[in-house]
Amino acid sequence: MIQVRQLSKHYGATRAVDDISFEVSEHENLVLLGTSGCGKTTTLKMLNRLIEPTHGQVLIDGQDISQQKPELLRRNIGYVLQNNGLFPHYTVAENIATVPQLLNWDVGRITKRMHELLEKLHLPADLLKLYPQQLSGGQQQRVGLARALMADAPVLLMDEPFGALDTITRTKIQAEFKALDELQRKTIVMVTHDVQEAFELGNRIALMHQGRIVQIGTPAELLFNPASAFVKEFLQAQRLQLELKSVKLTDVWDNLPTPIVSGMQPVACNEQSVWWAMERFKEHAIQNIAVQHPQTHQVKTITFEQLMSAYYQYQNALQPHE
Repeated sequence: MIQVRQLSKHYGATRAVDDISFEVSEHENLVLLGTSGCGKTTTLKMLNRLIEPTHGQVLIDGQDISQQKPELLRRNIGYVLQNNGLFPHYTVAENIATVPQLLNWDVGRITKRMHELLEKLHLPADLLKLYPQQLSGGQQQRVGLARALMADAPVLLMDEPFGALDTITRTKIQAEFKALDELQRKTIVMVTHDVQEAFELGNRIALMHQGRIVQIGTPAELLFNPASAFVKEFLQAQRLQLELKSVKLTDVWDNLPTPIVSGMQPVACNEQSVWWAMERFKEHAIQNIAVQHPQTHQVKTITFEQLMSAYYQYQNALQPHE
């Protein structure tokens, strides 16, 4: 869906982005991760021409964006900012309807789509007449997301979308983000400096440093096959938790025992991680959980000890042997 070819942005002698190339598949969420000043936000803004590149090419759905009018390009790309970017003098309804009105949608279509998104984002309809400053931080961020999703653009760009929220609200909205069916149909590029957030939400991660991509791959690839000492060091402080979140139950499935405890309702382990299972044991104070493989539909009932044993077997198999 997105092709970036030898993209650069120079400010005098400073190379904010230095000759990077990558692709984003349709319906994939690629996270641009890195410290402040590494070029990730500049890269994101070049994807919708908020910043014009010094050189290089960006194609979206096969079309060179430099050949399109910027204002028309942006109407077909959702954009979510860290501070939500809402117009303070517009009501919530007016904010959400901004792009559809530019696209000349009729009032009935706008109203129907607006209420559909409010329900999905757990926002009450009576918020529509309020102004952004009358909302909580979490509500403002949900409204910002609703505005970006309103016209149902196939591409969504997100710049530190949850960075201004407190930890509890942030965790809750991240969970909602992962579960939202609207986002499963989008091609997403997200910027964050939060390693946990990148591993929680990204299908793949592009780790940036000094304007360049030092490694791009799945969370597990960055953890277990770091391309350089920089990558390994960048992730080291949170490594154990990141590993537990990036290893899925389907990855350790063959190492799990097969006994089944009758009467337990299994949970389909589509994308659930080892960390998810650990949290389930902790939250519910239970001895066993039943999980079902999404492809084979095989059910296994496991204890916490069996889960950790399977994880360590998986981890050991990945280590290089002399």
